[in-house]
Amino acid sequence: MVTSAKKKNEEHNIGQVWRDFKKTGEERLRNILIERYLPLVRYIAERLLAKLPQNIELDDLTSAGIFGLMDAVKGFDLSRGVKFETYCTTRIRGAILDELRSLDWVPRIVRNKANRIDAAWKGLEIELGRTPTDIEMAGRLNMSISEYEELIREASAITIVSLTDKTKEDQGAKSLRKIDLLEDKKIVDPEDELKRKEITDFITKGLSPKERLIILLYYYEDLTMREIGATLNLSESRVCQLHSRIIFRLKAQLKKFQTELLS
Repeated sequence: MVTSAKKKNEEHNIGQVWRDFKKTGEERLRNILIERYLPLVRYIAERLLAKLPQNIELDDLTSAGIFGLMDAVKGFDLSRGVKFETYCTTRIRGAILDELRSLDWVPRIVRNKANRIDAAWKGLEIELGRTPTDIEMAGRLNMSISEYEELIREASAITIVSLTDKTKEDQGAKSLRKIDLLEDKKIVDPEDELKRKEITDFITKGLSPKERLIILLYYYEDLTMREIGATLNLSESRVCQLHSRIIFRLKAQLKKFQTELLS
């Protein structure tokens, strides 16, 4: 009984706030009303968020919903006898959906064209039991091949992917961003690096320090014979002679190794 009386008293008080606000338009009273119905904004935002991509934040939806709540408070007519919760729900939801549409860079007409192509593709794929050809797609859409190709071009720029979208690993609940899964082309593959080292060690095994340096500078650092000569204080012709001698020895060494493998 105490709880029921308290609730009834609160409803009476908020009703008085509504009446006073509509008479005076006082900002303090408006803020009281907004604070009263904020939980409703969050509830609607959470319900919508459950059906949206993971890159959408709850705070963004809530912020948009608050603007809808403010408009609802301003436009609510007490004389109609409608509960404010019923009236403002539509306004809050509409404000959030408007915000979501503003975040979508793809024009609606382009999205409609993409949906049209997708529907035709799925229908033909089911009917034919295989991937439809361009001619079949054009026929289903009642257009020529050139018109179909133009439609494809217009609808092709429809998907944008946020690299900050979150995903989940298959075997756990660890949250990752898509950017975390992109391959870094600058990172050296450890396996490739190990193979490279093994080949280098095999090729240069048995060479003198000077011979080893010539091979490394020529094949790994892309220096010319002249540049290698300047580095080692040798003439270009002398570097060429040493290089030829090294290659001859390496060929003989590889041939011997090959014979041992086949025996």
